[in-house]
Amino acid sequence: MLEPTRPFGAPVRAFVSPLITCGIAREAWQLAGYWQLRREVFCEELGLFEDAAAERDVHDVSALPIVALAHSAGTPEAVVGVVRVYAAEGGVWFGGRLGVAAGYRVRTRVGAGLIGCAVASAAAHGCKTFLAHVLAENAAYFARQHFRALSELSVCGRRHVLMQAELGAFASRPRAA
Repeated sequence: MLEPTRPFGAPVRAFVSPLITCGIAREAWQLAGYWQLRREVFCEELGLFEDAAAERDVHDVSALPIVALAHSAGTPEAVVGVVRVYAAEGGVWFGGRLGVAAGYRVRTRVGAGLIGCAVASAAAHGCKTFLAHVLAENAAYFARQHFRALSELSVCGRRHVLMQAELGAFASRPRAA
């Protein structure tokens, strides 16, 4: 099958919205997109879990589901990134299940926006320490987002790094409403 082309033979690329916002998934379509993208990234792409049921855990009951939304003509229309945050004990919060749709990984600000929104939202709920289990291959990206490595561990048979956010670096970031 021939790939569609523009005039002068330039290939047609999928639309990637320049306008991305982050916030808590509240509407049914946002929640559906949140679960769908988590399944795509963590089950299908990374193979960390067999299926969507295995990918969900006890933390999802109380976690804040945060989404990155791509806008078209000023209207949010697609979930292109996900992350969850949940409280542990004593002011400790965890972030996890950060995923970005494949077509939006070229925009590093999608992941950065999700991380900033996650940490700022947890801080607004009393977070004193923000931790994340990060795939080892993503640790350098998180280090650039003001996280420091604490230790290495194995999660779902894959090498991860326990990382801690520098909360002061997120004080001025917008939190999810």
